[in-house]
Amino acid sequence: MPQSAIIHGRFYGTGRRKTAVARVFLKKGDGKYLVNGRAFEDYFPRETLRMIIGQPFDVLENKGTFDVEANVAGGGIAAQAEAVRHGIARALIEISADSRTPLKRAGFLTRDSRKK
Repeated sequence: MPQSAIIHGRFYGTGRRKTAVARVFLKKGDGKYLVNGRAFEDYFPRETLRMIIGQPFDVLENKGTFDVEANVAGGGIAAQAEAVRHGIARALIEISADSRTPLKRAGFLTRDSRKK
């Protein structure tokens, strides 16, 4: 599967951080998050992790306009949150190429490959 694409009307982006890999799908909606089939707040219990995931939307000032569905595996919970953020940023570029510059400046398109 490509790192970013449009699949069945949803925008797709692959995010990676350390050994965590996230497959992220965005579609027009009202800002609902679903991670591994669970509610966002259940999967990421800490507020800081939820904030990390929402950062690409904050940069583009379009929070609450897309529903996020993510499948994430590997790594720890913090690396998984950053992998989801990376996937969201890549999917947002598929929606609008103009969003590449602000997301790149914020550092959300750069994959952090450091591993222990």
